[in-house]
Amino acid sequence: MKVHPLYDRVLLKRLEEQEVKRGGIIIPDSAKEKPQEAEIIEAGKGRITDEGKLIALAVKKGDHVLIGKYSGTEVTIDGVELVIIHEHEILAIIEK
Repeated sequence: MKVHPLYDRVLLKRLEEQEVKRGGIIIPDSAKEKPQEAEIIEAGKGRITDEGKLIALAVKKGDHVLIGKYSGTEVTIDGVELVIIHEHEILAIIEK
């Protein structure tokens, strides 16, 4: 299924953090916090001003970004858990 976010919304996939075992303790998935790093899967065209002008997004497909732990709306598409958020909810772009 192909999904195209509208306006200034962004569809992203949270990236799994590498599991670190401290003292031999393995934390179960249900107790882990949501990852804050994500990859943009699709992005909308941009925000429309009151004057009707289109302001393009600062992020694009493929960018790695930081988001809040509880930001956006979680959706499942083709068995994959994704998040749809507004661009202003993105905290930072990660450059590697």
